[in-house]
Amino acid sequence: MLDLAPMNKDPNIAILILAAGTSSRMENRIKQLLPWGNTTLLRNAIEKAEASIADDYFVILGAHIESIKVAMKLDASKVIYNPNWQNGLGSSIAIGVHHLISTHKMYDAVLIMLADQPLIDTDYLNTMITMRQDNKASIVTTAYKNRSGVPALFGAEYFSELKKLNKGFGAKDIINQYKDAILVMNPDGKEIDIDTWDEYQKLLRSKK
Repeated sequence: MLDLAPMNKDPNIAILILAAGTSSRMENRIKQLLPWGNTTLLRNAIEKAEASIADDYFVILGAHIESIKVAMKLDASKVIYNPNWQNGLGSSIAIGVHHLISTHKMYDAVLIMLADQPLIDTDYLNTMITMRQDNKASIVTTAYKNRSGVPALFGAEYFSELKKLNKGFGAKDIINQYKDAILVMNPDGKEIDIDTWDEYQKLLRSKK
């Protein structure tokens, strides 16, 4: 395990937390606000991003935005609204990257993560960032059984393509197109995401 505690913030990395979905399979519950430890799923993701060596983070919201903002008292400067949230993850990535490009900062890379992968921790995010730095990689992704995906880090050279996304499967096409430029991380089970109420209950039980 890398000892990442002493590392300074990287001023050129921003994290986008995708949390715009409608929680359609959560039996009328707002997934972003479900309890996780002493906090919520979304706050857990924010805390992990904020504690990382990335300099900035932003939360992409869409469905339930008012309920989430009221319940969590989010920093308005860190919230990006996706009016096209119904178009899926790709649209959230696109609007997030567009926001990064429009700021006064010149970001070298963006790290994309989900609010519903609560086992992704700060060490994982930091390792992804340092892998890019140490290996001069332009894309770092997370390994899944038959593919790679998020959390994923993309260098600025891919911003123009990321901001054009408008599909439910996010950056899959970009990842597939540039396989030779990718480093893939083994998540050791941290990649589990929560889509349904049963999956949430199962993951809660596994923590006990």
